[in-house]
Amino acid sequence: MKSKGSRFERDLIEELWKHGFAAVRVAGSGVSHFPCPDIVAGNGEKFLAIEVKMRTSLPLYISEEEVEKLKKFSEVFGAEEFVALKLPRKKWRFFRLADLAETEKGYRVDEETYAKGMDIYDLKGLEQIKLE
Repeated sequence: MKSKGSRFERDLIEELWKHGFAAVRVAGSGVSHFPCPDIVAGNGEKFLAIEVKMRTSLPLYISEEEVEKLKKFSEVFGAEEFVALKLPRKKWRFFRLADLAETEKGYRVDEETYAKGMDIYDLKGLEQIKLE
C-alpha cells in the first residue's frame, strides 16, 4: 500500500511541475516526530504544504492529529495547507482545511465537500488569504 501511495505522490508532483510549481516529496512524512506534509511546493509567490490522499470512493476521513500536524508545519513554514485527493478516473482535487467537514474524531471529505474542491487551475489562481 505504501508503494501505491508513493506512486500517487509522484504523479501529483509531476502535475504540480507541469503547472509551474517546484514540488518535492518530504522524506519521512507520516513517520517523523516533526510535523511534515507529504509534498511541499512553491512557485516563488505561493507555497503549499500538501497532505496526499487517495481513495477508491468517498468519504475520506482524516484524523485531527494529521490536520494539526499539517497546520503546525504550514504555520512555521509559511505555506498554505491543503489536502489533495485522488479518486479513480478523476482529476486531483484540493481542499483547504477550513473546507473539510468536521467529525467527532477529525475531518472528512464527503460528496458535498468533494463537489466544492478545487482543481489545479483553481490552486494556481488562489490569492493568499491573510487572516486578521
